[in-house]
Amino acid sequence: MELKDYLRDEIVEEANLGYISLEEKERRLEAFDRMAVVTGGSTDFEPVLNMVSTGSLGSPELIEGNVVTYRLVAKAGQTEVLNYLAKPHDPGRYMGVLVIHENKGLVPYVEDVARRLAREGFVAMAPDLLSRRGGTGAFSSPEDVTAALATIDRGELVEDLIASVSLLQSDESVDPEKIGVIGFCFGGGMAWRLITKDSRISRAVPFYGPNPPVEDVPAITARVLAIYGGLDDRINAGIPEIEKAMSDNGKIFQKIIYEGAQHAFHNDANPDRYHPEAAEQAWEKAVSWLRG
Repeated sequence: MELKDYLRDEIVEEANLGYISLEEKERRLEAFDRMAVVTGGSTDFEPVLNMVSTGSLGSPELIEGNVVTYRLVAKAGQTEVLNYLAKPHDPGRYMGVLVIHENKGLVPYVEDVARRLAREGFVAMAPDLLSRRGGTGAFSSPEDVTAALATIDRGELVEDLIASVSLLQSDESVDPEKIGVIGFCFGGGMAWRLITKDSRISRAVPFYGPNPPVEDVPAITARVLAIYGGLDDRINAGIPEIEKAMSDNGKIFQKIIYEGAQHAFHNDANPDRYHPEAAEQAWEKAVSWLRG
């Protein structure tokens, strides 16, 4: 599915589920279609890792108990990719985990997920995939963020993620042989895309993410735990296809479907969709999977 179509469908779904009015749906779609014009760039992307440079670790932004956070910049060619890093305060070598945000950008919920992972003993990096448009903070509303995402070529988004993986891998607290990824909604789909392009990632946990192209599945080397909500008909329609593709290609794949939970059920900042029991159970499974 084209990225623009996926993001547009999320607006329609919000209305179908009664989370927004029909009037609000039309307003958002009008704004989306006005902003989300297709930009240039090839949809076929082959990463060239030796062209990715990394930033350096600056002064800590915040020390919260045993977690230290930073704001960092990765380099993807001529592009600067903003990142939020959370790591255990105690020195050591930890697994690095990339955290990929939903279609609303790098919001406090996503930064909190990174801190939660740091408290679990990971070094967690959350890239801002709106960096090519000035960053999430450059937009006045979540709807504008979603529309802006649709103006960025998906290959460029993957390139930015690969740059962030390189930055994460270079951190002195990270074991470079242990890199994972976790993503939510749009970010779950980008996690799938990333593992088809970057063999450095050993473990992946896409939460309710749309499938990658099945022809790219043979390139996956990561062990994948895919998490879904039982009421998420739009995303769940793709489960049989990805399950078969992973099986046919001998990949390590497990799925968990939480009955009674909707798309985005892990997001505790979204009361319309948050499902506390499913979120807690899914988090425990995700952390266990990443630890191996």
